[in-house]
Amino acid sequence: MKPIRSLAFVINAAKPGAVLLARELVTIARARGIRLKKTTRFPLPQRFLRGWDACCVIGGDGTLLAVAREAAVEQVPVIGVNRGSLGFLTIFSSEEARLGFAGILQGSYRLDHRAMLACSVGKGPAQLALNDVLIKEESSARLVHLEVFADRALVTDYLCDGLIFATATGSTAYNLSAGGPIVHPASAVVAMTPICPHTLTNRSIIFRDTVRLRVHNRSFASRVLVAIDGHGQLRAGADEPINISVSNVCFPLVQPQGFSYFSVVRSKLKWSGGAAEREPARRD
Repeated sequence: MKPIRSLAFVINAAKPGAVLLARELVTIARARGIRLKKTTRFPLPQRFLRGWDACCVIGGDGTLLAVAREAAVEQVPVIGVNRGSLGFLTIFSSEEARLGFAGILQGSYRLDHRAMLACSVGKGPAQLALNDVLIKEESSARLVHLEVFADRALVTDYLCDGLIFATATGSTAYNLSAGGPIVHPASAVVAMTPICPHTLTNRSIIFRDTVRLRVHNRSFASRVLVAIDGHGQLRAGADEPINISVSNVCFPLVQPQGFSYFSVVRSKLKWSGGAAEREPARRD
């Protein structure tokens, strides 16, 4: 990949060790003549990433999600350094960042383009989601009645606590907690998972990348909340359709060369029982 000549740092100062780690990485970059700027502000200052070669996010996955929309619109690759908990998106550990940062600046990395969702309410503007779109009852205290259409064909109606529409990237977030499937990030699909549906046979559905989804709130006495990656929040009444599709804008994520998605999944989800580690089965 091409070398990085200008780098914007986004630092979550609330994460232990993030500020100190940022100083170390800034020192590495400055010694190589990289043009730099940094911020600890959230949300980002408007157009903070415009014109920059890359962005280094130091925090957790939530910190990276707060940067994802602008990074995607401006097509600025993001280096995610984890100072949070799981770190599915902030791929680099602190030690990996320290050891490999000089190489990344020189172009020793791979770039993964992650699919995003576009979501709008009624005729309003679309907002981008890297992880998921969540639809639930506004007060959080009652069930919601939602009707879903895919390319104008009725899928079904749900009486549930809410619906999650996840990208492959977001499949290991709320979608997974709600019983949805893990989807490989190279798959530009939409996973729809109901939250606590009142029909036992309601399960996740995977839609193709060209699908046009429309959700109607049939709970006429209340509005629904539409959360975009847990940050942006829209509201929809009974007469306002919620439109969801795969965006034509992708999120550019920096990964180390030789990156293995399944290695990350095994580590973060604490899977065990690898074939290489198991003893041969005994036959009595």
